[in-house]
Amino acid sequence: MVALTQYSHGAGCGCKIAPAVLDGILQTSLQMPHDARLIVGNASKDDAAVYDLGDGTGIVSTTDFFMPIVDDPVDFGRIASVNAISDVYAMGGRPMMAIAILGWPINTVPVEAAQLVLEGARMACMDAGIPLAGGHSIDSPEPIFGLAVTGRVDLKHLKTNTGAREGDVLFLTKPLGIGILTTAQKKGILKSEHATMARDVMCVLNRAGETFGTLPYVHAMTDVTGFGLLGHLLELCEGANLSAEIVSDDVPLIDRAVLHEYLTQKSFPGGTTRNFASYGHHVSELSEMQKYILCDPQTSGGLLVSVDPAHAEEFVSLAQTMGLGRLHAIGRIVSNGSKRITVR
Repeated sequence: MVALTQYSHGAGCGCKIAPAVLDGILQTSLQMPHDARLIVGNASKDDAAVYDLGDGTGIVSTTDFFMPIVDDPVDFGRIASVNAISDVYAMGGRPMMAIAILGWPINTVPVEAAQLVLEGARMACMDAGIPLAGGHSIDSPEPIFGLAVTGRVDLKHLKTNTGAREGDVLFLTKPLGIGILTTAQKKGILKSEHATMARDVMCVLNRAGETFGTLPYVHAMTDVTGFGLLGHLLELCEGANLSAEIVSDDVPLIDRAVLHEYLTQKSFPGGTTRNFASYGHHVSELSEMQKYILCDPQTSGGLLVSVDPAHAEEFVSLAQTMGLGRLHAIGRIVSNGSKRITVR
């Protein structure tokens, strides 16, 4: 069995360039032509681009790829694909088709493993009800895989990361801790009884986002990936020019005791410290454990949803019927304070 994580220096969405560095990369002096039909572009740091088709619907376009987050090639393909498809769901859209992005060290890792990665991608696309319609591949020093995904959305149901309102209640649909567990795997210290904990979370589609998009009391939505919960919450707050309060103990975790066990062994990805260095000044004082969990890069993480408080219980009940369990509020949107995010 090929252990894919041994062939890459990073893992999953922990490979993402830190937010502060990315801001510098995206700077330009060029004045791009204005297109009034481009409803969502770079300006809002949202999950996908949206282009108005002029008939009340829009095309949702996104791409996401990374280096192996797990050792098993099939699981790697599934996870990378579910992660990419999530961006369409996070906009309230419906995925239509995907194109594969494959980089493979053909002289180092068996090509049979790459075939298994694509099998995993096909499984994820079948689960989402879309075709894997093509792709592009290169010979690269490290394994890389992901998808470019095209979707569609009724514009009246479009959800962005800019629409949160003061008083909204915040919900997270998947537990945190993926980066901590996958780093333990890469270090060779992950116990066998914990081997599938992160994988099982990462392989679940955020299909609920398509339904959440139809709810007028859902004001904003994004998915939580490489910037960690606090990084993506910060983008949501900045998009609305508001702040947020989070109750640390209410944030869902894969298994609190298990995560603490690995954190005591310094099992956290480098992306955690890069994330905190990029946006920590916008956040109230954190304990070490809070930093390692709330800034932990998630791969194929859950949806962060901003909900009208008058409909919070209705939202919780709906989420439960969709197989998400009984969600609990993790915080709320508040007026601007001295910090964008206060953690209690």
